[in-house]
Amino acid sequence: MVALTLVIALASAATLAAGVVAGDPVRGRELLLSKAYLPADFDQEVFDSLWTLWEEPLRSRAERAPLEERRRMAMERYGLTPHPLDSSRSLQYVVDAQGRWTMSCLACHQGQVEGRPLPGLPNTDYALETLTEEIRQVKVRQRKALGHMDVGSLLLPLGTTAGTTNAVIFGVALMRHRDADLNIIPASPQLVYPHHDMDAPAWWHYRRRQQIYADGFAPKGHRMLMQFLLVKENGPERFAEWEDDYRHVEAWLESLEAPAWPGSVDTVLAARGRALYAAHCASCHGAPARDPLVADGYPERMVPIDEIGTDRARFDALSTDQRRSLSGSWFGRGAVAPVAGSESPSGYVAPPLDGIWASAPYLHNGSVPTLWHLLRPAERPTVWRRGAPAGYDRERVGLAVEALPAMPTGTLLPVERRRHFDTTRPGKSAAGHDFPDALDEEGKVAVLEYLKTL
Repeated sequence: MVALTLVIALASAATLAAGVVAGDPVRGRELLLSKAYLPADFDQEVFDSLWTLWEEPLRSRAERAPLEERRRMAMERYGLTPHPLDSSRSLQYVVDAQGRWTMSCLACHQGQVEGRPLPGLPNTDYALETLTEEIRQVKVRQRKALGHMDVGSLLLPLGTTAGTTNAVIFGVALMRHRDADLNIIPASPQLVYPHHDMDAPAWWHYRRRQQIYADGFAPKGHRMLMQFLLVKENGPERFAEWEDDYRHVEAWLESLEAPAWPGSVDTVLAARGRALYAAHCASCHGAPARDPLVADGYPERMVPIDEIGTDRARFDALSTDQRRSLSGSWFGRGAVAPVAGSESPSGYVAPPLDGIWASAPYLHNGSVPTLWHLLRPAERPTVWRRGAPAGYDRERVGLAVEALPAMPTGTLLPVERRRHFDTTRPGKSAAGHDFPDALDEEGKVAVLEYLKTL
C-alpha cells in the first residue's frame, strides 16, 4: 500500500511538473453542473412561458397550477431532471444568477431510472427537438433573439424521437467551418446532412474503451470531449483556456461505475446464464467488470456490418475524410493513439455490458426497448411508445413501453409523434444482432437474469 501511494504521488508530481493539471473527478462533476461553455439557450421567462403552447388539456392544467408545479410539468415534458438542491433548476442545464439556461453535456448524459438519477446514464427522456421548437416559438412571441440551437434546428434535425439525437452529425457540421487548429474558416453552408438518431452511450463505459463512438473511429481523450463546444463564439483560445477543465471532466468519467441492479436476482438461474454468457457473448462484449469471466477483459471488438446486421445508417453517414478531420484535429492530438484503420471502420464496436439493465433502449440507435426484446429478435416491436417519463419494466428489463403494430392513423402533434419509435423509418431499424437466436427459450431467460447482475 505504501509503495502504491508513493507511485501515485510521484506520478502526480511529474504531471504537475510538466504543467499538466491532474484531473479531479469531483471538480469535473461540479464544472458540468455550474459552468457554462456555450451561449445561453433561453432565459427563465421563456422557460416559464412554454406552457402557453401546450396542447389541451395540458395547457389548462398548467394555467391553473402554481409556478413550481408548472415548472415540474415542463421538466417532465422535455425530459429534464430537477436539480436536487433547487427544483426550479435542471441537472441538464447550467442556470446562472440572471436566469439564463445553458445546455451542458449532461443534457444527453444525465438520465434517470424509476425517478432515480444515475450519473453517466443516457437521458432517454430528453425531448430536444420539441423543447427547441417550442422555445423558438416563445422567443418569437416575446421578440427575443434566436440562439444557435433555434436557428440550427431549422437546418439540421435534432432528433426525430425523444431520447435520441442526431449528435454525431452536429459534430460533422461544426467541424466543416474549422481548420485543424480550430480556427474559423470560410466554408459554404451544407444544407443536407444524413440524419441518424443515436442513443447516447453509458458514460461508465468510458474508462474501458480506447476508442469512442459506435464505429470506434475517434481516440478518446479530454480534448475529444470538447468538440460540441464548437460555436462561433468559441475560438481556439477558449479551447486552450478550458482544456484543464475537461481534464477534470474526463477524470469524472473515468471514475464512474455501473449502477447495481435494484431488485432481487435468482442466483441459480443467473449462474446458468453466466455460463451461457461466457460461451456466447463474452468474445465480443468481454468480461463484465464485476465478474471477470475471461482473462482478456474487454476486447473492444469491431463486428463487421454484415455480421452484426443492425441499422447501417450510422455506419454509412460519415466519410473517411470526415472521420479524419476530427481525429486529426486539435481534438485528437494527445489522445489515445488511434487504432489502425479506425478512420475506415468495418462495422460497429460491441460495447461493454456493465450496467446494461439501466441503459435501455438498446442497439446504437435505441431501437429496442428492453433486454427481453433484444434477446428475441423476432418479437421486437415495429412501433413502441414510451409510457410515463422514467417508466421502467423490471420484468423485461428496460423501458416501460406500449408495443404497436404500426404508427397510429391520423395526424399526430409533433410532440406526440416524437414519443413513438417507428422502426420502419430510415436509420431506426431494430433488425440485426440475431446472435441470441442460438439460445433456446430457457437459455434466454437465464441470460436475462445474469445480465441484471452486471
